[in-house]
Amino acid sequence: MLKVNAPYSSDRSMNRTYAAVDLGSNSFHLLVVREVDGSLHIIDKLRERVRLAGALGPDHMLDPNQWGLAMSTLEQFGQRLKDVPQHRVRVVGTNTLRKAINREAFNRKADLALGHPIEVISGTEEARLVYLGVAHDLEDGGERRLVVDIGGGSTECIIGEGPTLLRADSLYMGCVEFTKRFFSDQEITTERMNEAVVAARLELGAVHRAYRNLGWHHSYGSSGTINAIQAVLTQNGKSEHCITADGLEWLVSQLAEAKRTTKLRLKGLKPERAAVFPGGVCILSAVFRSLKIEKMVASSSALREGVIYDLLGRQVDDVRDQTVRRMRDRYAADPRHAKRVENLALTLCERFADPFSLDSERAAPFLRWASQLHEIGKAVSYTGYHRHGAYLISNSDMPGFSHSEQKLVAAMVLGQRRRLHPDRLAELVGSGVHEAVRLCIILRLASRLNRTRSTKPRPPIDVQVDGKAIHLTFPEGWLDARPLTQGDLVMEAQSIGSAGFELSWT
Repeated sequence: MLKVNAPYSSDRSMNRTYAAVDLGSNSFHLLVVREVDGSLHIIDKLRERVRLAGALGPDHMLDPNQWGLAMSTLEQFGQRLKDVPQHRVRVVGTNTLRKAINREAFNRKADLALGHPIEVISGTEEARLVYLGVAHDLEDGGERRLVVDIGGGSTECIIGEGPTLLRADSLYMGCVEFTKRFFSDQEITTERMNEAVVAARLELGAVHRAYRNLGWHHSYGSSGTINAIQAVLTQNGKSEHCITADGLEWLVSQLAEAKRTTKLRLKGLKPERAAVFPGGVCILSAVFRSLKIEKMVASSSALREGVIYDLLGRQVDDVRDQTVRRMRDRYAADPRHAKRVENLALTLCERFADPFSLDSERAAPFLRWASQLHEIGKAVSYTGYHRHGAYLISNSDMPGFSHSEQKLVAAMVLGQRRRLHPDRLAELVGSGVHEAVRLCIILRLASRLNRTRSTKPRPPIDVQVDGKAIHLTFPEGWLDARPLTQGDLVMEAQSIGSAGFELSWT
């Protein structure tokens, strides 16, 4: 049974089902849980070793001829998720999908197979979710912890205290990637293992001093690789439910003696993991050496558990809202003006949602976030601040946001001024440009109608939409007393006209 804190549940008597899907570089995982009176009960777990990273070529293209197992797995997961409400399911893609140039084509097909949209998350966001999952698996004594997660395509290192992250990094090394690089022909030699360890230590070179300077009281590992290493050491009497530096040295010697991955016969090692096991052992050996770890305990929780807890946390205080507030304040945007724009944007959203074919529940948070951030580019320069703001949003670490969510907010900020060019927005959001353009129009109107930054209450505005024709009706005489607003509307009609929309008003 997973643990859940009381504040997550607004109605402790309700039974609610949640699901997380982790599209890892080595395996795909599905976790389904039910919240019952403040506790989370696992009701289903599915896993398939897909090794998606193996389909990624040197040109960073995912070979469509190798998508078969991935799609059939997602169809199975989709069948299991049919009875779980859409808003209680989160699907995350990790390193391989981050690197794949053609991930949008993969995601379109995968979305149809699964029945839910895939969020490709950044390495930093993956690290945050891993830590969230592991931290909930431990007693919260306020201790400082090191958490290491070795996946198929990346390794996440995190230091935190209780629920708070102090540092998080995602490194470009994983058990599948290292297998392709050093053990592709299944041959294991001492020389190859030394090369793999050195390569991993070089990857750690940029962060190891910072981690050792921060320090920690206990170290924990997550993911299948680390749990497999602990199982082998424990069942062979080299440690007791933990991983030690001495145990890792023994394991390296055993791998070298086997000479080939097909001949690995270690007690506790499942046959299906043998192929990628040497790469994972080399990475963990490098982590132990670079960070001078003596002992690590494997956790049964990892990314998918973190995704579940993050879903629950969004009911109380969405981490994305926290991220946006911090970014708004970092770049000294006026919070009172941002709130006025937000309030009008949300009001307009209610009027535009149906004629614009927008899902209001999905649109509202994006309008809220974009309103809060629409002026952050002024910290760089007033001239072109919409471009500066979009750049800052696109290229910042934004905890809680997937790549697609981050790009949509950036597109809205970019599209808030000057001519509205769908092609430029499509460079950020791809096939989601239809939604982006319509959200931009709502944000633009909310911003223009708050141009004077007046604190006086705004009168009701009637909105009528017929296809791409938009008509605004203001109270009689209101616009006559506001020539600046009239001028803005004239300019706005010309700007959105470049996207094929017509704006009129009375």
